[in-house]
Amino acid sequence: ALKYDLNNLFGETGWFDPYATVGGGYTWLGKLGTGTFNGGLGMNFWLSKNVGINIESKYKHTFDSNIIQHFQHAAGVVIKFGGTDTDGDGIYDNEDACPEVFGLAEFKGCPDSDNDGVIDSEDACPNVAGLATLNGCPDADSDGIADKEDACPNAAGSKANNGCPDTDGDGVVDKDDACPQVAGPSANKGCPWPDTDKDGVLDKDDNCVNEAGPASNNGCPEITPVEVAKLTELFKTVYFRSGKYDITDNTSQLLDQAAAIMTKYPTAKFSISGFADSTGSAKRNLQLTDDRANAVKNYLVSKGVSESNLTAKGYGEENPIASNRTKAGRAKNRRVEVKLVK
Repeated sequence: ALKYDLNNLFGETGWFDPYATVGGGYTWLGKLGTGTFNGGLGMNFWLSKNVGINIESKYKHTFDSNIIQHFQHAAGVVIKFGGTDTDGDGIYDNEDACPEVFGLAEFKGCPDSDNDGVIDSEDACPNVAGLATLNGCPDADSDGIADKEDACPNAAGSKANNGCPDTDGDGVVDKDDACPQVAGPSANKGCPWPDTDKDGVLDKDDNCVNEAGPASNNGCPEITPVEVAKLTELFKTVYFRSGKYDITDNTSQLLDQAAAIMTKYPTAKFSISGFADSTGSAKRNLQLTDDRANAVKNYLVSKGVSESNLTAKGYGEENPIASNRTKAGRAKNRRVEVKLVK
């Protein structure tokens, strides 16, 4: 006999199951027997998951006139045998590792939503197909680092660099490296420090990036003894009129030459000393020599010499280089001297 579950028409009813049945059979009444065609309706009322009460009415159509057509009514107890399949995946719950979620037999009833061979409960990326070695997560660049943990998912890199490549091996990953093919420090965005003047002192440590100089002088050129001697000779002819500290045309030409030498050596420091003849009071001459030294300093600064490289001081009538008894001697004593400060 065939049985059709009427819940398929009405929807799940839970505690009772109506059904229709149709089929053939054979009926005996004493010594008489005949084949029958049967059709009927029945219902199971479930008292528990596996035990219920059955009621059924069936019409039996006979093919022998000696036995009349008739109805057969029955009532009884029904017991379910076999396993329960809660999720309807065809695997009994007692054999189903995921009894409440529809799954596949090959995974003992557990689902694999992304079909990557890793069941959802063990898949860190259950909706995206991936590798079993990465707990079911994809690795687009095949660097062994799952895309969700890879800072550069489309470019193979090392775990130490969060999956990003470092082509030049300088510790700066390519995406942050301004010079990815040439090694350089991170402080310079992965590029090597330049040495513009090729003096062996990197620009970052070089106080004179466009002029070659030794490291001992922070990359700046050191003034040579020859240049110091030139300055000394120039200042030997820088004189002032008696009682004056103004710069004459002749003096300015000499100071222009001195400034040209000084500006070539931006780290060289000089002291400018002013002197006077013995004419006038010592107090007046001390002030006058201060004014002369500062006049020279200010002129040199106006020509590009760094003010921080110059000091100026007057010494009055001290250290005469000629006799103050003659006009020529007094003229020589009205002077300034320059010295390189070590």
